[in-house]
Amino acid sequence: MEIQSCVKITNEWDIVAARQLGRNVARELGFGTVDQARITTAISELARNIYLYAGHGQICIEKLFESGKKGVRIIALDNGPGINDIRKVMEDGYSTSGGLGAGLPGVRRLMDEFNVESTPGDGTDIRAIKWIR
Repeated sequence: MEIQSCVKITNEWDIVAARQLGRNVARELGFGTVDQARITTAISELARNIYLYAGHGQICIEKLFESGKKGVRIIALDNGPGINDIRKVMEDGYSTSGGLGAGLPGVRRLMDEFNVESTPGDGTDIRAIKWIR
């Protein structure tokens, strides 16, 4: 496992930078264009959540090499208010921002593995992995 890079999320331009980093890493690893789009969409959702709900945090992209498989791990970290009810935010259509509510359930569908840990008042750590098929 190798940490590729992290992008600090403090404004909307940082969301664009995180997306671009993710697309570049996915391309380097050999993901097809459809999976590149899935990965950048997931990064976009996670980075936007950091920006909207925590104010600042970071998106880290890791290249994964395990048992002959290649993949990418997206890590979204923040020290924001945390998520009070993870089950609720994982429901399709749930939105606190007035958005479409695709958010975290959408990220879970786009990626192969998905895990969220959050402590109210202490922040959120979301990890998602996409493997090359």
